[in-house]
Amino acid sequence: MSASPRSTKLLLALAVASALAGCGKPPMGGPPPALETPQVGVVKVEAQRLALTTELSGRTAPVQVADVRPQVGGIVEARKFTEGSEVHAGDLLFQLAPASYRASLASAQAALDKAQASLVTTKLKADRYAELAAIKAVSQQDADDAKASLAQGLADVASAKAALETSRINLDYTRVISPITGRIGRSSVTAGALVTANQSTALATVQQLDPIYVDVTQSSVALLQLRRQFASGQLASAGADAARVTLMLEDGSRYPLPGKLKFSEVSVDQNAGTIVLRAEFPNPKGELLPGMYVRAGLEQGVNESAILVPQAAVTRDSSGNPTAFVVGNDGRIQLHPLTVGRAVGDKWLVTDGIKAGDTLVVDGVQRIRPGEFVQVLPHDAGPTPPVATATVALR
Repeated sequence: MSASPRSTKLLLALAVASALAGCGKPPMGGPPPALETPQVGVVKVEAQRLALTTELSGRTAPVQVADVRPQVGGIVEARKFTEGSEVHAGDLLFQLAPASYRASLASAQAALDKAQASLVTTKLKADRYAELAAIKAVSQQDADDAKASLAQGLADVASAKAALETSRINLDYTRVISPITGRIGRSSVTAGALVTANQSTALATVQQLDPIYVDVTQSSVALLQLRRQFASGQLASAGADAARVTLMLEDGSRYPLPGKLKFSEVSVDQNAGTIVLRAEFPNPKGELLPGMYVRAGLEQGVNESAILVPQAAVTRDSSGNPTAFVVGNDGRIQLHPLTVGRAVGDKWLVTDGIKAGDTLVVDGVQRIRPGEFVQVLPHDAGPTPPVATATVALR
């Protein structure tokens, strides 16, 4: 009796299912299928010359500042400058009313003339009495009195000369002049105002802005670390008190002219634990104004054999310590603990743990384990150009 079409289909389905199930199992006692060797992207570690630049925040300050105050009292007759303009040392800024000081000068001149006229007769009398005393024609007391009168007359002349000079100086002080060359700010008085000698309020302020100072602060800890690195030879100095300094303005633009380090504070701020560094920048166009917030890049040393590795190649262990995978000469993965310093762009500056010539795993670090064999491929990003400068930002 022939099978029904329905039974035939059922038998075929069972046969196909049995065959598919048998394909997924290895023969009894056979070895498991071989696993594929992991592929990783690697780079060759190379040493390179690296200039270390520390980025520090600070503010600009004028090289010289002069608060202009009157040295005599009086009424302001005129203001002789334009606010915000450039003035030179000796330029007339304010003119005070000079009439009373001219009168004082004339009085002092008359007093000097009187003292000098009296001195003439006093000197003649003293000379005559000295001759008469020699021949006993007058008493010695009279001769001594004449000599004393001469000395007093000389003192009167000297006093009159000093008073005349004082009057002349006070008259000159009615011309309020600029003590330095620089840019002058706004005036605190106008014509007709009454001012007094050495008053607390300045008439105006003159500031020298070319060149201009930039005062920045650096932590004492960072300074100690740099000095140790210089002493050990790990870093080469970029120059004692002559390091090149670059400037970044508060709008993010870079100042085109370089400056140089001029001064380092000799004491540490006890509250902040910082020292002050002063740099000097040329400012011919007056772009830099006092009090501006800036960021200065200070070249502090050169590492002649720096090891830089991509940040993607650095992992962390369970304790948070940096590590990296290195392919050994036998093709096996090795896990190296690292000591890293500052970040340099998208790389880490490594001070210990790997060396030049090591094969560093960059791609595929998540799918490998120490001791495994791997197949190495060039890193997808390809070789990166040497990094010439390392910058660390300190706040």
